[in-house]
This record gives sequence, structure tokens and C-alpha cells, in this order.
Amino acid sequence: MSKAFPVRVCTGAIRDMSAVKHILAENKRRASVDEFLSRELSRAGYGGVDLAKTPLGTRVTIYAVRPGIVIGRGGENIKRLARTLEERFGLFNPQIAVAEVPVPELNPYIMASKVASALERGVHFRRACYWALNSIMNAGALGCEIIISGKLTTERARYEKFKAGYLPKVGDPVLKHVKRAVAYTLLKPGLFGIQVTIVPPDYTSPDYVKIAEPPPELEAKPAEEAEKPSEEKGEGGEAGEEVKADAGA
Repeated sequence: MSKAFPVRVCTGAIRDMSAVKHILAENKRRASVDEFLSRELSRAGYGGVDLAKTPLGTRVTIYAVRPGIVIGRGGENIKRLARTLEERFGLFNPQIAVAEVPVPELNPYIMASKVASALERGVHFRRACYWALNSIMNAGALGCEIIISGKLTTERARYEKFKAGYLPKVGDPVLKHVKRAVAYTLLKPGLFGIQVTIVPPDYTSPDYVKIAEPPPELEAKPAEEAEKPSEEKGEGGEAGEEVKADAGA
């Protein structure tokens, strides 16, 4: 008669897997909401969204260049967006707030959309990318990189980079502070992708070392100390001469 062996289940591993699945599902939902809002609010100069859970519901903060278009007449556009976010994406009681972007040139979403709209109007890709690069750097950014990919000049797809300033690539500060956005546009040759990376003016690199200047009182001390040995040496010399004179007497 065969014996049944007990099956050991590691509850910790199952709990970790459920947490990982929950995080992946939340990130997927955030990406879907971001993609939906970028299509719906392209005319308003969409600049990104922040989602935060509260006891009363989900606080949705939409950043745009023209908040009036997002709100709509009598707030009807916001009500429609809230209803869509609740029914389509499963957000609990979404409370939408609209914030104006203070400096549009430092927002990668807005600049990527502007480059895409310039390509749709027939502007050459190099001219559009250099215009966006100069606008971002003139706004005070520490660094910027624009990557455009697609069938730029030939039937074979490729990409070109346009960059200026200081641009770190890896590290935890880069993930937290450096801003990056991607926009797509469908033209006659095919699909074009525009990726904009901006290093904000307030970014501080961990390898940046600033040498502070010493205070004025510390700068004056070496001069005083340099005078003291000469005085002591003079006193010692006079004493030595007196000793020699006594010995001669």
C-alpha cells in the first residue's frame, strides 16, 4: 500500500509572486491610462499624468499646456474622462485635477508631441529635432537627447540621435529625476518614433563635488603665522649674540 507524502507549500514564495503580479498589473494600468490620455488630450498639450490612491478614491492629476481644453465647457470633458477611466480601466472613484505645465520646454511629453506634429506638417526631421533640442537647452535643461527612428531617408528603417549638454545614462538618480517620453506618428513612409530625454535644471549628480571657499578668518591666519617665526628667530638671534659677548668678556 502506497503512502501519501505531505506536500509542503512555501507560502512566502506565493505571497511574493502575488505581490509581483499586483505591481505588474498596476504598472500596466498606469501605462494604459497614460497612452489613452495622450491620444485624447493631444490638442491640449498633454504633459503626463500622476495616479495616487486615497481612501476616497483615485486622485488623477493631468498636466497640460492648455487646461481649459481638458476641463471643457462646464466641466463636461472632465466628467466624460472620469466616467471612461472608471469603466474602462477600473479606477475606483477617479477624482481628476488639471495642472498647468509651467515650462513646456522642460516636459518630454510635450516636446515629443511637438516634434511629431512638425513631422506631420512636412518639416524635415533634422530641422524639427534641432529646433526642439535648442528650445530645451535654452529653457535651462542640463542635458537633452532626442532619438528619432523610422524610414528617415531610405526604405530601410534606421535612427538618428541629437544630444547636447550633460546626459547621465544609468543609476538610481537617473531613474528618479531624469524625464523620458516617447511619441509615435504615422506618416506616408511608415511609423516614426520620437524619444525625448531631458535632464532637469535641479538634477544633482552623486559624482558632483563642489569645493567650498574658506572663510576670510581662515585665510588671514597663515599670514599671521608666517610673521611669528621671523619674530621668534630675531629674538633668538639677539639672545645668542648677548651670550657670545658675555663669553668673550
